Parts: sequence; C-alpha cells; structure tokens
Amino acid sequence: MRKVYSILVLMMLVCVGCQWQLKPVEQDADGNHVSIQRYDRIESLYLTTGDYSALQQMNTYFPTETRLLIEDVLHLGHIDDPGINTRFLYFFQDSTLQRMLSDVQRQYTNMDDVNEELSAAFRTLQKHLPDMQMPQVYAQIGSFDQSIVVSDGKLGVNLDKYLGSDYPFYQTHYTEDQRRLMKRSMIVPDCLAFYILSGYPLRSQHTQAARDRHMGCIQWVVNQTLGRMVFDNEHVAKIAHYMKNHSSLSIHDLLSE
Repeated sequence: MRKVYSILVLMMLVCVGCQWQLKPVEQDADGNHVSIQRYDRIESLYLTTGDYSALQQMNTYFPTETRLLIEDVLHLGHIDDPGINTRFLYFFQDSTLQRMLSDVQRQYTNMDDVNEELSAAFRTLQKHLPDMQMPQVYAQIGSFDQSIVVSDGKLGVNLDKYLGSDYPFYQTHYTEDQRRLMKRSMIVPDCLAFYILSGYPLRSQHTQAARDRHMGCIQWVVNQTLGRMVFDNEHVAKIAHYMKNHSSLSIHDLLSE
C-alpha cells in the first residue's frame, strides 16, 4: 500500500528535481575537521520513494558505502547481483522500517553538534595516537543490527541505532543496558571506540579475559579523549588503576599490549 509522503520527503524530491547532489565532503586544509557525509538522506529518499536519481547518486558518489551497506550491513547479496536494487528497495517496505526512516530524518535534520564533537574528539585522539589518520565519516540507515561500520579509513554511523533509549522498537527488542547506549550522545564515543579497535584489533587467540581487558583499554582511552566518563565498568576501572601506576606508559603501548 502506497504511503502518503511527509513534508520532509516532498522537500527531498524537490531537491532532487533541482539536481541537488550529496557529493563526498572533503576535510579542511589542515585535515583536522570531520564533517559527517549525509549518505543517509539519499538512501532514505530512494527507500521511501523509489526515485531512480537517488539510486544513481548512491552508486556514483558513494559506491563503497553502498556496497558495504548492501553486502555487509543488510546482507542482501552481492552488489552486482541481478535485481539487487529492487531487493534493497523492497526490504525496506516493512512498515516498521518505513517509520524508522522517517524518524531518523526527523531526529537528524541537523548534525552540526555531532560534527563539532567528532572533530574535537579526533583532534584529541591524534595527540595520543599521532599515526592514526582522520577517518571519512558518513551517516547511513541499516535495519537495527549494527551501530558503526569501519572499512579502509571510512567510518559509517548507522543512525537507526541512535534514536533514543525510549524509542518504541528498542523497548521490545533490546535490554535496558543496551537501550541506555542507543542515543545521540553515544555516536561520538562509539565512533572513537570502533575506530581505535580497527587500528588495534583484538587477537582471536586471546582468552576472554584478555579480550575484556583490551576493550577496557579502548573504552578508557575514549573516556580520556572525551574528558568524561562515558564507559564505566569494571574493566575500565582496572585500566584506570593500572595507568595510575604506569603513568609513563603511552596510550599506543597500552593498546598494543
């Protein structure tokens, strides 16, 4: 059954008619500013209207992001499979996902606050880890499965996982502890944590205790980078105590242990 488009969707259609295009955003001249590319907007436009020009923009300006979304986030098949675009479109016709698409665009009309915090956070992180480059960050919409995707210096934020602790779908599908982290203020901490993890990955042969310690290290670094206690658990507490007694240890060495 066709849905009545919201004012937001109608505005998006007008923009496409005027050849509005969401090209990738470059970092500033110093390479120390992060601006989230709004891939989610053209994705949402295609998924709510089936507009072919939106699909063209996705494939032209965000080919890597589109491949990762279809293959690794949604697991719909290979990007070159016959009919994959139709499969992608039909997948999101579920009423719950259509409602979520609208809710994402309403909540994230503006992300300037996230951009500012993200830029400041990565500038601080680079002071601790000079060899870690600024990532190219983009927003997208998944299906409530993953929060952050990292691949080849690109960092994708799935906004459907940050709609607020009281979001109706979350209430019946996630625990209270999980919902507590599914809000706007967790986007930057999660970006930092997953990006650090991509540079200092877990080793599969490690014991569970070693893996818990490693994640505690990453979360402690995130807390230090942001200057606030975002992650507060026994593993972070142990690392905080450890670093008090090893103040000469660099963050790089801590993460490399």
